Amino acid sequence: MAFDGLFIHSLLQELSPTLLEGRLSKIYQPFEQDLVLVFRKNRKNRQLLISANSQYPRIYLSEQSISNPDKAPIFVMVLRKYLEGSILQKIEQVGVDRIINFYFSNRNELGDQVQLVLSVELMGRHSNVILYNQEDGKIIDLLKRINPDENRARLLLPKAKYELPPLISGINGLEVSEEEFTKLAEQFPDPASFVKEFGGLDRDDRQEFLGYLEDEFSYNSFATFFEQFNKPRAFVLLTKDHKRKIFPYLPYHLDLQRESSDPSLSHGLDEFYQYRATRDWVKQKAAKVERVVKNEQKKLSKKLLKLQKQLDQAENSEEYRIKGELLNVNLGQIKPGMTQVELPNYYENNKLLKIKLDAALSPARNAQKYFTKYKKLRDSIKHVNEQIKLTQENLAYFDSVKTAIDNADPEDIDQINDELVNQGYLRQQTKNRRKRKVNEHDLNEFELSSGVKVWVGKNNYQNDWLTFRKANKNDYWFHVKNIPGSHVILRTDQPSDEDIRETAEIAAYFSKGRASSHVQVDYVQAKRVKKPNGAKPGFVIYTGQNSLEVTPDEDRVLSKRINK
Repeated sequence: MAFDGLFIHSLLQELSPTLLEGRLSKIYQPFEQDLVLVFRKNRKNRQLLISANSQYPRIYLSEQSISNPDKAPIFVMVLRKYLEGSILQKIEQVGVDRIINFYFSNRNELGDQVQLVLSVELMGRHSNVILYNQEDGKIIDLLKRINPDENRARLLLPKAKYELPPLISGINGLEVSEEEFTKLAEQFPDPASFVKEFGGLDRDDRQEFLGYLEDEFSYNSFATFFEQFNKPRAFVLLTKDHKRKIFPYLPYHLDLQRESSDPSLSHGLDEFYQYRATRDWVKQKAAKVERVVKNEQKKLSKKLLKLQKQLDQAENSEEYRIKGELLNVNLGQIKPGMTQVELPNYYENNKLLKIKLDAALSPARNAQKYFTKYKKLRDSIKHVNEQIKLTQENLAYFDSVKTAIDNADPEDIDQINDELVNQGYLRQQTKNRRKRKVNEHDLNEFELSSGVKVWVGKNNYQNDWLTFRKANKNDYWFHVKNIPGSHVILRTDQPSDEDIRETAEIAAYFSKGRASSHVQVDYVQAKRVKKPNGAKPGFVIYTGQNSLEVTPDEDRVLSKRINK
């Protein structure tokens, strides 16, 4: 189900007692549409994630490690000025709509007490986070400033008066008494018509609500359905096509298969959105890097086609030599001013060969011109082959960078960015930012069935560091054959066949061949892996390897991952 009004009501049953009276100690905006508010209460920090993402707006307590960017956006600077150090007095939902108001008490520069409201509107593409003064209702600032031409329903700019967005009418089922239920049931005796009168429900909720009333159209059945939202848990269920959905209750009337449950709705949401949010954050943070990679791949692909065309022309240059020879042999038949001539080609049973001529040149100079072109093309073969090899290596390099982005966590993008800066493909934007050195905590770590540990690099810098600095020389090194992928280290010098197979599956999963059913993986002791002088990050050579073919399975691979 979506973040509808009843879902938000359920979530607030958990958020309110956890955050109320807490002090807002930190505020940062790790990504364009995401805010993190850190509350301090009872000597514990609670990290509230607020996302105005248009596809899946959400809010919940998160335990994920989300990095604080070096430079704070303007909206965060405003929030810090007005809210940092303030006390959260109240959390209130507007009816059963997708609007949550956080009420803060703070002091201004003059020491006067001020009441501020941070309004979180989780309304699809209209989602927003708005800070306004409770006393006069004036907007101080907002996450998304909207041009008046784009939204004529209300003005969403600083200093404008805050107004609620147009709300969908509907009865709040959480407040309906038995007497009110009886009157409504008399007015709408058909359960389907009855359900349509209520607000705060998405399509799944309505279908489940209807199922309750079709089983028994009574106040007891009605109250049982709505009471679930006052005592929520997190239930993750699968649709027929294996799409995951999360509910604050366990639905019985929907055709879904139960996958898991969690007593904490926030914790369940954190895990449910973890992969999707990570990929979205990576996409936002890597936008510039991906643009560079895409442009370079496009340029290199065009260059490769051009070089291959030149090579074909050079390798088929015998025709120019033959034409030059025929012209030399038949100089007497060529008259000055001719633009072409047909001569018998003794290499093809004297078949007539048409030869173009430059009317401004003598017959001998025309012949020499063909010989010169032939020699130039033949001499270019070595150079063109070298350029083709270099272009193919550069294409493979950018393919490896693209694979690294696909495997990256948000914090890994800085290292990929630094790599492209060092390679001369990007300019350093933030001069004062210190380059973060690779360490063990950057790596993905796995534990095999036997208890043996496996390390996986997630980008070229990590791959080089893992292979040549971290791994022991007798550990086993794994890599997919002939396609981009992570360097993988099996931390033992005496692996079992099962250890090798499980590690090969991990290597196949963290490669461009992730979606393939048959992936060839090479493995060899780390001491046999070498880095050529001047090679790009991540590029290595090795000898004496063995190979095996595996099929990577996401659930099987990720079940072995050690969360850090």
